[in-house]
Amino acid sequence: MTSASFQDAESRATEAILERFNQVFLTHDPAALSELVAEDCVIENTNPAPDGSRHEGKAACIALWTHIATMADAHFEPETIIARGDRGEIRWRLVWGPDRASSVRGVNLMRVRDGRIVEALGYVKAS
Repeated sequence: MTSASFQDAESRATEAILERFNQVFLTHDPAALSELVAEDCVIENTNPAPDGSRHEGKAACIALWTHIATMADAHFEPETIIARGDRGEIRWRLVWGPDRASSVRGVNLMRVRDGRIVEALGYVKAS
C-alpha cells in the first residue's frame, strides 16, 4: 500500500467517525458518544470568550456534548465535513430562534486516533 492510498483510507475513516459524531447533534441523540470519544479526549469549547472552556477526559467530554446535543430550544444546520488523515473539520450553524439573527456559524477542528475522537477545538464567528 502506498502512502497516498493509506492517507486516503485514513481520511475516509476519519470522515466516517465525524459523520457519526455529527449525527448525534442532528438527531439530538447522544447515545453514540460513548463509542466515539476516547478516554483522553480534550475539548476546547467555543465559550466563554476569548479562549473557551477546556474539558478533559471521556466523561467530561461526553457530558458537555450530551448537554449541547440535547438542547431543546436549538438545532444545528450542517455545512461541511472535511477530513485529512487523522484531522477533520465540521462546519455548522447553531440556530436558537426564528431567523439568521438568532444563529451563529462555527467550526470544530477535530483529531481522531484509533477510531475515536481525541481532540475537538471549537470556534464561532463573532460580531
